[in-house]
Amino acid sequence: MSTLEIRGLQVSVNTDVGAVEILKGVDLTIKSGETHAIMGPNGSGKSTLAYSIAGHPKYSITGGTVTLDGVDLLEMTVDERAKAGLFLAMQYPVEVPGVSVSNFLRTAVTALRGEAPKLRTWTGEVKDAMEALKMDPSFATRNVNEGFSGGEKKRHEIMQLELLKPKIAILDETDSGLDVDALRVVSEGVVRAKEANNLGVLLITHYTRILRYIKPDFVHVFANGKIVEEGGAELAEKLEANGYAEYVGS
Repeated sequence: MSTLEIRGLQVSVNTDVGAVEILKGVDLTIKSGETHAIMGPNGSGKSTLAYSIAGHPKYSITGGTVTLDGVDLLEMTVDERAKAGLFLAMQYPVEVPGVSVSNFLRTAVTALRGEAPKLRTWTGEVKDAMEALKMDPSFATRNVNEGFSGGEKKRHEIMQLELLKPKIAILDETDSGLDVDALRVVSEGVVRAKEANNLGVLLITHYTRILRYIKPDFVHVFANGKIVEEGGAELAEKLEANGYAEYVGS
């Protein structure tokens, strides 16, 4: 069992007019096998939470703690956080020219496992993961995300999730830009990874459509840089019906 524990997290970002506080004291605990959905309006700080946990240098931690299995993540570099078992699926995955998908993934797995997987075994792992996500096998030899559609980039992110087997996965608007078919395939990949590895999931989204496939155990409403309401799956249905108007200004 693993636990990601966030306590009193405060985060600022530097702008032309000085430091602006984005997160204003976030408390959240995610355990293995749990799915937590964070929902809220644009600009509420949801993505800031994701990137701050992952270690993006743009964000300054001004207060609070983030630990994974009792170890301080905030003292770790980005790669150390990944090795500790943290995974971030980005809303806008970046392109990596000159590095093939297969080599990228094999290098990442080697760093996590401490040794390179045998090539024949690895080829089979990649092939199976791509088939499950309905990805063209030729993508294994293409440069990472270069020329990929939005849906292909998201499928590649979930392929990483399945192959790297982290302890805790943060999915930042993974449903963004996906059509109905791609949403189902990507969601099924997340569910497979969760069931196979007892994965803890923090799912950030605006909409409930992805929650029809990835069932949340807990739903948290995010507004003005903090969690303002918590509940079960029924809270997502309330948000779908009424929107976020009652929380703006909280």
